Order: sequence, then C-alpha cells, then structure tokens
Amino acid sequence: MPAYAIEQTEKKQVRLAGFGGQGIVLAGMILGKAVTLFEGLNAVMTQSYGPEARGGACSADVVISTGRIYYPKVTRPDVLVLMAEEAARTYGDCTAENAMILINENLVKSVFHRPGITVLKVPATGIAEQLGRVIVANIVMLGFIAAVTDVVSHDSMQQSILASIPRGTEKLNLAAFQAGYEHGVRLRETKRGETHGS
Repeated sequence: MPAYAIEQTEKKQVRLAGFGGQGIVLAGMILGKAVTLFEGLNAVMTQSYGPEARGGACSADVVISTGRIYYPKVTRPDVLVLMAEEAARTYGDCTAENAMILINENLVKSVFHRPGITVLKVPATGIAEQLGRVIVANIVMLGFIAAVTDVVSHDSMQQSILASIPRGTEKLNLAAFQAGYEHGVRLRETKRGETHGS
C-alpha cells in the first residue's frame, strides 16, 4: 500500500480542480472509468465551471464507493487535486480532516499547513512541457494520483486513459502518465526514507 494511502473507507471523495482548458473534466472521467470499468467499484462524477468557460476555475468531483452512492456530490474531499492557483483559492479550504492535497507546483503557489493534511507536489505542467505538449499535464497528474494514493491502481488508470484518448495520441499520453507515476513513486520512497530515518 502506498505510504500516503487515504483511510480505507467504503466511500472516497476526490475533487480535481483547475481552470478551463486544462482537461479537468476529462481527468475526472478517466478516473471514474478506471474505478468502475477496471476495478468494479461504483462512481459518480459531477462537474462545475466558473462564469468563464475558459480560464476560470472549474472542478470535476468523483465519488467512489463499494456500495450504492446516494449523494453524488463531493462535500469534503479525501483527495484534493489542485492544478492551478485559481483552483487553490476557490477550493483549497474544503477538505476532509485527513485529506491529501496534490498540487501542480508549477502553477499553484498557495501554502497549506492544516493539521492532519498531507500535501504532495508534482511539476505536472513542467513535465508536460518537457514532453512537448502542455495539454497533457492532466495526464501527468493522473499518474501521480495512481502512485501516491490508494484511490486507483496503476494498471486500471492506464487502461482507462487508453480507452478515453484520441487514437494516435497513445504514446504521448502514456509517457505523461508514466512520468507522473514515476515522480510519485520517487517522492513516496523519499518520504518513507525520511520517516524511517527520524
């Protein structure tokens, strides 16, 4: 189990947030498909946009459960993914008590120091730029999610990505996913070493 696994409960709430044009809703759909089609769980996704269709804060909320989902909205996310500073200001204050906040450190400068919260960072935009297409920063973040949380496995997320992207983009998207995943694995191992050394 990953070092930063969220508490094992019947229901998990995940909120992915950024600005319009970052592929936030697509990322939420890929996550939902990963846990339903490839892990046999139930999931519901809802989405929200600010008044600006592009450039304003937006979110994709995914509720995941082993049983029925009676309320489809995320109220206090166990995992909060922040892809942009606008999203951090809009959504950053609302999490579960022991939540994980996953930050795209290239675009999010807000600092979170709440008790019980675990904050992990990945240069999702920077990695995407190195791969030649900043638009795959969302896929980099999905790899990071698979590495540092217990929300979804590597294989399920990878299969869902392949089932969701346009034909001809597989190589780029899989490279983005793997880069995000490997960054998360390295970070997890570093944190584990720090814990054992303390």
